[in-house]
Amino acid sequence: MTEHHSVAEGFITHQVTNQAPPLIYDAWMTDTVLREAVTREGGAWAEAELAKYGPLVGGELMQLGFVANENKPKLRPFDRYGNRLDEVEFHPAYHRLMELAIAHGVPNFAWRHEDKPGAHVARMALFYLHNQADQGTSCPLTMTYASVPALRRQPEIAREWMPRLSSDTYDPRFIPAAQKRGATLGMGMTEKQGGSDVRTNTTRAHQLGSRGPGQPYALVGHKWFFSAPMSDAFLVLAQAEGGLSCFLLPRFTPDGERNAIRVQRLKDKLGDWSNASSEVEFQGATAWMVGEEGRGVATILEMVALTRQDCMIGSSGQMRQALVQAIHHTRHRKAFSKRLIEHPLMLNVLADLALESEAHLALTARVARAVDASHRDAREAAFGRIATAVGKYWVCKRAPAFINEAQECLGGVGYVEESNLARLYRQAPLNSIWEGSGNIQCLDMLRAATREPASRDALFDEILAARGGHPALDAEAARLAKEFDDLSTLESRARFIVERLALALQASILLRAGNSQVADIFCESRLAGAHGQTYGTLPAHAPMHALIQRAFADGVETAR
Repeated sequence: MTEHHSVAEGFITHQVTNQAPPLIYDAWMTDTVLREAVTREGGAWAEAELAKYGPLVGGELMQLGFVANENKPKLRPFDRYGNRLDEVEFHPAYHRLMELAIAHGVPNFAWRHEDKPGAHVARMALFYLHNQADQGTSCPLTMTYASVPALRRQPEIAREWMPRLSSDTYDPRFIPAAQKRGATLGMGMTEKQGGSDVRTNTTRAHQLGSRGPGQPYALVGHKWFFSAPMSDAFLVLAQAEGGLSCFLLPRFTPDGERNAIRVQRLKDKLGDWSNASSEVEFQGATAWMVGEEGRGVATILEMVALTRQDCMIGSSGQMRQALVQAIHHTRHRKAFSKRLIEHPLMLNVLADLALESEAHLALTARVARAVDASHRDAREAAFGRIATAVGKYWVCKRAPAFINEAQECLGGVGYVEESNLARLYRQAPLNSIWEGSGNIQCLDMLRAATREPASRDALFDEILAARGGHPALDAEAARLAKEFDDLSTLESRARFIVERLALALQASILLRAGNSQVADIFCESRLAGAHGQTYGTLPAHAPMHALIQRAFADGVETAR
């Protein structure tokens, strides 16, 4: 026995050392930047609710996210006898993610508390937290949240659906919505031939009785992207007699039959694996017109405005999660006799990522305040319209490079699926593509700036609110004002203008936030040119330790 044991020992090649422990953490308490932003923008009264979600995000939800993404949804078009099902089967981990998110208000907190200023800011924080654990479930969660303003264009429909959409109960059963306490909503706009040009949609709406808002129609056509196909209903666009109109399309007809929504296939997507996106055909599917006939784009844009805000929130949350993983790893891993985070070059990379993450969240939270105040403050509404386009463009565009840099901090392990950085990297491009790609956001900014003087004035007022705070911002604001002088080349310069507007907005918000260390180095690096083309190029005097500590407070996480 002793001899056998000694022989076995000879085959032991190594012990596991110098690895970061598994991370379980409180995503709320470790995030100084988020807590400050919520307070600054008016959502501090909801701190108790946010504090409940933080440990779940860094614990149970994180584990559920791994499982849900390892087990993709499956399409069940028929039953064993050949009857149409058109159902999508999800792993229990997906349902648990949805259950916890809805119970804690991710899609509905703002609507349950809309009488309180800051409700959308608090809900922003919940969605920001949730995106750190899983991004696929964020699709039905954001569409459920964002559908409310569009539905309210048709009061009788809103009265029926709002109790279910604002419920804290998740009910995944495939039964008529009238039999459920809670419901989710999806969306179907784009078609094969049109993409962003939804006015070329060919889906037709045929009257089933009277014509006009609130009336039933039969839809015939297709949708190239039909998001979250197991939702209880969808907002879709179709051509009615009076032009392109918006419709509410439920999964079941009033008599309890499955609606004629035929799921053709699920998309084989780069990321977003826990969620299902589909292609569908409508074969006389029953739907009800929402809003004015022929004004479908204007109606559904009420929804799109909020989903675009959520693209910003989602990308900001994903970047923060990538940063958390990088900081955690480098705090524990050693190389060349020192922890990685103690090496000046790695410290610069992490601090630069932390600075960028803080700026993205600052802009995202400010837009959430504008959304929150838009129904009672015309200036905030005007600012929100243009700032959403600017923010979605810039924040979402930065995610892929940011997450890739975080992967490098881990080295090879950041490229394998056992690390969630591989999933985050696949996910990173989605928000810049979804709900209007970069060019669409730039065109929306130009449209608001040239046709809505109130929006342009509100944007520059916001930037100039920090006038005198830093010479680089003052100079940038002056340059930006001149960019609009030459209208003949405005579109070709739109990306450059939007990028600089985003940086100026971020600088202004950070300066007024009051942390001079953060604001000054942001202005110096992002506006005054003291920065290279990649991360890790901050000036040597940057407050690197402070930036990292703000992003992910040391000593608060716990390891299992």
